Amino acid sequence: MDLSTFRRQLGDSELQVFPVAVSGKAFGWTADTAQTEQLLDRYLLHGGNFLDTADSYAGGRSEIMIGNWLRARRHRDQLVLATKVGKSADHPGLASRAIMPAVEASLRRLRTDRIDLLYLHVVDRAVPFEETLLAVDELIRAGKVRYFGGSHHTGDKLIEARVASAQLGVARMVALQNRYSLAFREEYETGLARVARDLGLGVMPRFALASGFLSGRYRTRADIAASPRAKDLAPYFTRSGLRILASLDAVAAETGATPATISLAWLLSRPGIVAPVVSATSVEQIPELVAAAELRLTRQQLHVLDRASS
Repeated sequence: MDLSTFRRQLGDSELQVFPVAVSGKAFGWTADTAQTEQLLDRYLLHGGNFLDTADSYAGGRSEIMIGNWLRARRHRDQLVLATKVGKSADHPGLASRAIMPAVEASLRRLRTDRIDLLYLHVVDRAVPFEETLLAVDELIRAGKVRYFGGSHHTGDKLIEARVASAQLGVARMVALQNRYSLAFREEYETGLARVARDLGLGVMPRFALASGFLSGRYRTRADIAASPRAKDLAPYFTRSGLRILASLDAVAAETGATPATISLAWLLSRPGIVAPVVSATSVEQIPELVAAAELRLTRQQLHVLDRASS
C-alpha cells in the first residue's frame, strides 16, 4: 500500500506532509533502536514523510535515534522533520539563551542542517514573548529552522503571537499541536478551532488515539494493567469512553477498518486538521495508521461518531 501521493499543505507554509505523522515519543523509551528503525522504515515504505519528536523525549535519545536512521538511510530530503524545544533539562524555557543552544543541540542529535518545523513546547510566562519570537526569527533567517508553531498553546497566546509577530516584522506561527481526539474534544473545539482557522494554522492533534484507548485494544481496566501507559489510559474507562468504543465498533463493522484507522479518519474530516500525531509500538500497527489517509467516512458514520463522543 503506497500512499505517497497523499499530501496536505501545512498551514501557511510550503510544507507538504503525509496526513498521519509518526511520533518519536516512544523512541528510546518503549522502543529500542531496532524497533525504531523498523517502524520508520515501514512508515516510509507506505508513503509517510512526517516525523515528530522533541528534545525532551527520552532525554534527547529520540532525536539521536531518528538522526542515526536519517544518516544511515539517507532519507533526509524526503522527510518533513518536526521537533520541539522548551522542556529539555539542559535548555529549559523559551528565553533566547535557551532556544539558541537547544536548537543547535537538536540539529546535532538529528544529524541535519535544518529543522522543518520547530514547536515551542511550553508557554514560558517568565520570558517576554517578543524575545522568543525574535530568537526563532533569527534561527529562520539563518536557515536552521524553516517554520515554527506552538504546542499546547491557548487561543489567547496564539493571538498574542500573531499580533507580536506583525509588530516586530518577524516570522509568524504556521502550526499548532494540541491535544484532540474523539475522546477529548472540548478543549480544542470550544475555542482553539476558531482561533486556528482565523490565523490559518495547520493543526496536528497530539494524543490522537488517546494514549491507545481509541485503538480498541483495551476494553477493560484489566487489559491495561501491564501497559506502561496504564496511568494515561485509566481516565478513559468511563461510560462516555465505552460509548465511543461501541460507536467505533459499529463503524468498523461497516467499513472493515480498525478503530484506530477510523479514529484518525474522523480527525482528518475535521476542518483545519492536517496530520494527527500518533505513536506506534510495532511495525504491524503502521498499515492501520496510514490507512486513515484514504478512508472516507460517510456522513452517517461521522454522525454516529460525533454523537457518541459529544
